[in-house]
Amino acid sequence: MKTLKLQLMLYLPGVMLLLSINGMGQSVTKIAAGYDHTLFLKSDGSLWSMGLNYNGQLGDGTFDNTNRPQLIATSNVAVIAAGGDSYSVTKGHSLFLKNDGSLWVLGDNQYGQLGDGTYGDFPHYGTNLPEMIIATNVLALAAGGSHSLLLKSDGSLWAMGNNLNGQLGDGTYTDADRPETIVASNVTAIAAGENHSLFLKKDGSLWAMGVDIDGELGDGKSGINLHVNIPEKIVAYGVTAIAAGGFHSLFLKNDGSLWVMGGNSNGQLGDGYYNQTNLPEQIVASNVTTIAAGERHSLFIKRDGSMWGMGQNDSGELGDGSYNQTNLPEQIVANNVSAIAAGGNHSLYIKTDGSLWAMGNNIYGQLGDGTNATFSLYGSNSPNHPEQIVVNPFYNKISSQLFGTGSVQLSFVGIAGKNYTLDWSASLSLPSWKPIATNPAGFGGTLIFTNTPDPTTNNFWRIRTAP
Repeated sequence: MKTLKLQLMLYLPGVMLLLSINGMGQSVTKIAAGYDHTLFLKSDGSLWSMGLNYNGQLGDGTFDNTNRPQLIATSNVAVIAAGGDSYSVTKGHSLFLKNDGSLWVLGDNQYGQLGDGTYGDFPHYGTNLPEMIIATNVLALAAGGSHSLLLKSDGSLWAMGNNLNGQLGDGTYTDADRPETIVASNVTAIAAGENHSLFLKKDGSLWAMGVDIDGELGDGKSGINLHVNIPEKIVAYGVTAIAAGGFHSLFLKNDGSLWVMGGNSNGQLGDGYYNQTNLPEQIVASNVTTIAAGERHSLFIKRDGSMWGMGQNDSGELGDGSYNQTNLPEQIVANNVSAIAAGGNHSLYIKTDGSLWAMGNNIYGQLGDGTNATFSLYGSNSPNHPEQIVVNPFYNKISSQLFGTGSVQLSFVGIAGKNYTLDWSASLSLPSWKPIATNPAGFGGTLIFTNTPDPTTNNFWRIRTAP
């Protein structure tokens, strides 16, 4: 596993303290959830991935799954998107933009969703290393089940990949292995569901295309084999944000109201029922700022930083401590949530301190906590409450108190329940670290060691993660 190291030095009379914690570093700034894999960015522009890797969607040069974050690009990544297909759960693809506006792709390419002019070969159907497709001027990305959308800086919308249901919006049902222009200008936001697509125009209008079996397009229609292969206007004005899930869609209006349409078999619309709707329906009247749509669950953030969820919860993806679905929004986190992402059956969020949290399906390691869940007839043992995956750079700092006896009390905030060892060395030129004590961090990650160094020499101390 590739890791970063954070080292802090603190000098007290006769005491030198060195903190070395693997995997810590820059705060997390952006997240993306595919069906069974996860991407995230750190504030240094580095790209990380974990989870299912059958198609190479993690971009680490292998086709091996991983349950720990893998470093894919060291810097200059600005935007990320992750896709995946519930009809073939081994599939997934990833897209990212660099600061220069270049588009990079990896993973499944069976339907041309990477846009490199080819269709992937059996058995993996994709590439396991990032490949540049467009050199400049790409502004935003969206990854669906097996299709991709991109927005250029001139406001044009482009699409590639699976078009069986008309989700590319080009007037055909033919797949495209190269990006093709769908709308020439004035597009401001894009979202890709499993087999449908949404976009916003500059005037605040909402447009949709693709499968409409469950009413996910919100055009008043629904039914078996119903598809739309050219963009149709759904809402005339006032829409500010969009999200496309497996079989449902969400959008926000400029008054902060949350609206939903489409499939509702698991309560993902949050209207108190389990019936689909083919017209937009208001769920929350105000104060919603951010939305995310998973396969059959939905998340949103309110203005006060609280996170709410509704829908399927078989794998604990709502993070409410149960495995019970809900058809009404329930508060999961009370405050300080700044970003959210919803995958097939897992969820992620970032707190305002830059820490990354995750819950839900972890069979392929997509939560990145170092474990893999199992699934049986008796249900899943995936985490049904939020777990902290990455801490911010200011969270893991060491503090100390020097007592008159010469003893030093070291306080450290780590990850609750994780073991840490205090090591001692007389010299760093030829260090020979000796473990002094190993303790688990308690509630909130607080850890305290008390030891008495020799005040006549420079003593070097470090705190490290332990098995």
